[in-house]
Amino acid sequence: MQDFLNVSKSLNGRRWCGPTGDEDRAALALEQQTQLPPALCRILAKRGVAAADVDSFLAPALRDLLPDPRSLLDMEKAATRFLKAVNTKERIAIFADYDVDGATSATLLIDWLRQMGCQATLYIPDRIDEGYGPNDEAMAALAAEHDLIICVDCGTVSHGPVAAAKGAEVVILDHHLGAETLPDAHAVVNPNRQDESGDLAHLCAAAVVFLMLVEANRQLREAQAKGPDLMAMLDLVALGTVADVAPLIGVNRALVRQGLKVMANRARIGLVALADVARMDTAPNSYSLGFLLGPRINAGGRIGKADLGARLLATTDPSEAQALAERLDQLNSERREIEEGVRAAAMEQAENRGLDAPLVWAAGQGWHPGVVGIVASRLKEKTNRPAIVIGLDNGEGKGSGRSISGVDLGAAIQKLASEGLLIKGGGHKMAAGLSIEEDKLEPAMARLSALLAKQGAGEAGPADLRLDGMLMASAITVELIEQIETAGPFGASAPAPRFAFSDQQIFFTKRVGESHLKITFGDGIGPRIEAICFGAYDSDLGPALENHGGARFHLAGRLEINTWAGRQKPQMRLEDANRASEA
Repeated sequence: MQDFLNVSKSLNGRRWCGPTGDEDRAALALEQQTQLPPALCRILAKRGVAAADVDSFLAPALRDLLPDPRSLLDMEKAATRFLKAVNTKERIAIFADYDVDGATSATLLIDWLRQMGCQATLYIPDRIDEGYGPNDEAMAALAAEHDLIICVDCGTVSHGPVAAAKGAEVVILDHHLGAETLPDAHAVVNPNRQDESGDLAHLCAAAVVFLMLVEANRQLREAQAKGPDLMAMLDLVALGTVADVAPLIGVNRALVRQGLKVMANRARIGLVALADVARMDTAPNSYSLGFLLGPRINAGGRIGKADLGARLLATTDPSEAQALAERLDQLNSERREIEEGVRAAAMEQAENRGLDAPLVWAAGQGWHPGVVGIVASRLKEKTNRPAIVIGLDNGEGKGSGRSISGVDLGAAIQKLASEGLLIKGGGHKMAAGLSIEEDKLEPAMARLSALLAKQGAGEAGPADLRLDGMLMASAITVELIEQIETAGPFGASAPAPRFAFSDQQIFFTKRVGESHLKITFGDGIGPRIEAICFGAYDSDLGPALENHGGARFHLAGRLEINTWAGRQKPQMRLEDANRASEA
């Protein structure tokens, strides 16, 4: 494949790849058959959308894409047990993971139960003291006071803790990779059970909980009763899906799209308060869910009190919502400071170890367990390799990993646990967590590297920058960006389209903070375009653009609408550049 605009090594060290010949031809055919803008047709062609399916793709209907909940094993059984607890006023406990998916899953149940006149006890374990998932002590204590324990976004591999819940029945609603055997629970609903088909493996836990509530409502209707309005709860499903980086394909895309519309109504008090402290001044989109709201909800579980995020989402008290939102915003700022220190140390250690192995990893004494997952993401992005980052304390390490496309990290971690190299570990293809004895660190990472090498992890070079095509700066309007966004929402497995702008003149530059850069560019024909480049000074990109000396550049990035004081204008989120004369 020829380098797009002849850029073989950009200022960020990446090769630019444009559409294939087949994609070009498919885009042209779509343009001729649909009369849609060429830029939108390029996106549709890349997604493999045929002309006959364009309308349904651009306006996905949830009723057409939502699977039958009973297609998941144990689903009918789980919903029946749940309704029994509701109808007989049993004591219900919800044991949830401490991340956004766990918080949204728990809130879905709390919201549904509240509307049915029921309450539930919420329990979220402390990340540092208890670690991920159910533990024997907590489950035994909950079982002593409750009749039914519902584990959400966790529990599939918790054989011991489920057995410890004596006197109570346990229902598990999860999506993490299952082992060959399941805990002795009343029901385990999980699209990633070993005996599932895998057709719904892309669902997050919030979506699994939503399907259980769909089944519960169906059973209520069959009994001539009525359940709560589930469509109004899709804001939670959308938030959990995006924040957990679930693929935005199939029903996930429809769930997020509809959920964003629900969220725009600003009916959930907790989300309104959080959006306001995060200074969201536009309609919610997948970016705001993943990078503004999600990290703040996560902050409680990372470095604060684990249940803050779920309490915020579930509250109906405006004063409590405001206080919780401000606390989470403060914790998120503290989290960023902690993360930066760990990131710098981990990057130095990984570079000394070598960045071309199948696995990039780092471990350090006192590294906060709440930020190791984020730092692993940074290492993965930097190296295009699976990455593990571990915080060590008193001879034991707690770590988190992130993977790249085509490499199943969760399965490899689970194999290490079964071989006794880990205290425990699990997850899914793209993310996993682990606990390990410090003296087993080196052999465990060597074994993990070997397992990932068999999956091809060591063969990848620096990540190519894949572009959907080239646009003229003079053609960029708010209306065009709005048309492009109809192909969204964008996120995991459905990346926001990137476009290149050839031979552009830089008219203005301004450094923002420590590492960001604002520029204004244009082709000299139409209006100038403003762009923001986050982390520009983490590479040669920032200095080269700031000190351009009149040189012209090829620029690449994503288009977005900037809203300020009620006015909208096009903006580019600049990701890469190259001097035009060097391409």
